[in-house]
Amino acid sequence: MIVILFRSRLTAAAGDDYTATSDRMLELARAAPGFVEMRSYKAEDGERMTVVWWEDHETLRKWREDLRHRAAQERGRQRWYEFYSMEVADVVRESGFTRPKGEEL
Repeated sequence: MIVILFRSRLTAAAGDDYTATSDRMLELARAAPGFVEMRSYKAEDGERMTVVWWEDHETLRKWREDLRHRAAQERGRQRWYEFYSMEVADVVRESGFTRPKGEEL
């Protein structure tokens, strides 16, 4: 599994057009083979973190090369992002815990 950490800060120009494009990119990504999940978070200072999981490098490569995604990236650099940085990493281990429903503390 691959995980992408996308940190960003939006400009004042990121309005309804940004939101519509972001929603459309998420819709396309969710429909793409290999997409696993996405979560977004926003800090008090306005910095944003989006975490995206993909099954493997090949499915991520196909998404990265999608022409609609490329066009949205270009608009982002021209208009919507004050900055962004991205880290792509292989998940080397997973673990977790889920409390059984109804179990009292």
